[in-house]
Amino acid sequence: MEQLEFREFYQSGRDVCLRAVLVSVGDRQLAEDLVAEAFTRAWASWPKVSRHPAPRAWIVRTALNVRVSWWRRKRNEVWLEDGPPEVPDRREAEPGLDPALLAVLRQLPQRQREVIGLRVFLDLDTRATAKVLGIAEGTVTAHLSRAVSALRAQLVTADDGTTHEGTTHDQEVRP
Repeated sequence: MEQLEFREFYQSGRDVCLRAVLVSVGDRQLAEDLVAEAFTRAWASWPKVSRHPAPRAWIVRTALNVRVSWWRRKRNEVWLEDGPPEVPDRREAEPGLDPALLAVLRQLPQRQREVIGLRVFLDLDTRATAKVLGIAEGTVTAHLSRAVSALRAQLVTADDGTTHEGTTHDQEVRP
C-alpha cells in the first residue's frame, strides 16, 4: 500500500516539482538530478513525508538543500591541468516552460526564483512558502512583488504594450 501511495505521489508531483526546481536553478540536467535525489530521500522517509502538510514543497526544499550541499562539496574540489570540465549550455526549450520566460527567470536573484517556483509552480500560499524557505511572510511577498515587476519589465514590450503571452499592460502578468 505504501509503495502504491508513493508511486501515485511521484507520478502526480514529478513534473511540477521539476519545473519549480528548474525555475530556481536554471539548468534542466541539474534540476532533474536534484529532484531525483529529493524523491529518493522522500521514498526512504515516506511515512514522515506523507504526513507533511505539503509533500511537494518538501521535495522542492529538499532538492534545493541538496544543491547547496553539492555546491559546498564542489567548491572544495581542486581542478588539475586545464580546470573544470566544460559544461554544455542546456538552455534549449524546456517542456512546459516558455523559453523567453525561462531566460528572464534565470536573470532573477536566487531567492526570487525560489519564491516564484513555490508560489507559482507549486501554488503554495504565502505562509507555506515562507515556512518552506525559512523566511518571513512579508519577505515572501516582497520577493514575489519584485520578481513579478522584473518579469513584467522584461516581458512587456514598450512599443505595442503586449507581452510575449499576448496580454496587454492592463491585464495581469502572471509568470
